[in-house]
Amino acid sequence: MTDVEDLLAYVDASPSPYHAVEESARRLLAAGFEELAPGAPLPAGGSRFVRRGGALVAWAGPSRGADDPFRLVGAHTDSPNLRVKPRPDLGSAGFRQLGVEVYGGALWNSWLDRDLGLSGRVVVRGADGPETHLFRVDEPLLRIPQLAIHLDRDVNGGGLKLNPQTDLTPVWGVGSSGPDDFRAFLADRVGAAAADVLAWDAMVHDLTPSTRLGLDGELVAAPRIDNLLSCWAGTEALVAATEQLAPPAATPVLCLYDHEEVGSTSTTGADGALLASLLEQIVTAGGGDRAAFLRSMARSACISADGAHATHPNHPERHDPDHRVAIDGGPVVKVNANQRYASDAETIALAVDAAERAGVPHQVFVSRNDQPCGSTIGPLTAARLGIATVDVGVAQLSMHSARELCGAQDPPRFVQLLHAFHAG
Repeated sequence: MTDVEDLLAYVDASPSPYHAVEESARRLLAAGFEELAPGAPLPAGGSRFVRRGGALVAWAGPSRGADDPFRLVGAHTDSPNLRVKPRPDLGSAGFRQLGVEVYGGALWNSWLDRDLGLSGRVVVRGADGPETHLFRVDEPLLRIPQLAIHLDRDVNGGGLKLNPQTDLTPVWGVGSSGPDDFRAFLADRVGAAAADVLAWDAMVHDLTPSTRLGLDGELVAAPRIDNLLSCWAGTEALVAATEQLAPPAATPVLCLYDHEEVGSTSTTGADGALLASLLEQIVTAGGGDRAAFLRSMARSACISADGAHATHPNHPERHDPDHRVAIDGGPVVKVNANQRYASDAETIALAVDAAERAGVPHQVFVSRNDQPCGSTIGPLTAARLGIATVDVGVAQLSMHSARELCGAQDPPRFVQLLHAFHAG
């Protein structure tokens, strides 16, 4: 069984989507996978991967028949957070501040009064054209101070109300901000001249390390559990698929998308052409044509791996009373009749079968009829590829908080379920 401590290490290595891709790529390379450059010809057979920004697609196995099916696991590398604006250097009341933009459906209050670092990627002018560098600063650079209760007497009874434009601007020093302070800071971190910094995708991250929690360490407290837990589980399951003695009946594939939290419509999102293009190239590398690709899709299956809501102990009334979901009660099959999830009877059966063969319990999540249901990459993948898809994830609390909570038993169970799905 994969140790949950390895999940904590994966999360802490991945403060941004680009670092999550870097960490999965590192693990795949160590397992014998070969990285291909984007746009490079795809050889037949073998264990390989392609990465593009915050997305990665990997596949494993020997040479395949032209229309053999795929078994896909899809997840997403991004999480709600605060991202640095193009002109971020601000100041007020003697403080130097950094302008940020809210990314995704973040719980804004969870970012208050935390010590925050910075990470992401920066593009600089190089001798042969623009060069992209990852950076991460695990130092207490930023903090968003909450208004003191003496100045907001009704906050506890009336509720905290935040304006994302005025209340979420972090401080990162005292004095006057210069027009290029942040640019100079980034340049120093990547060893470039400030004038050569062309652009950045920079974001803040909580500096508290991921940890075991609880009387007996039975819980996991960490940032970005949604959805780095699934990225970790998918990576480990794919590596395990390459280590089994008998080759699987279908080609195992892992796709880690970016931009799920903002709708997935991007070059690296689930609503883009990245995965379909690569799958068709894999088929053609094996001697197939467009017709073979379509036959392959019709026989393939996908698990959309994303977090699920556990029943909240303080608010059980917010959940369907007949579908309680327990922390560490097993991976959760997510169902919605209105297709917010792609699960249907046949694909649910695939997930249940994989859980049974792996020897792990499973649960089912359905929203209350009077409670809006979230969504994920499952319906988009099913619609784009015409592929049978089921939505499955690990139960958690505090979803979309700067720091989330799950059980310590279910993450390794999820790896086992995904491995069984590949093998089936």
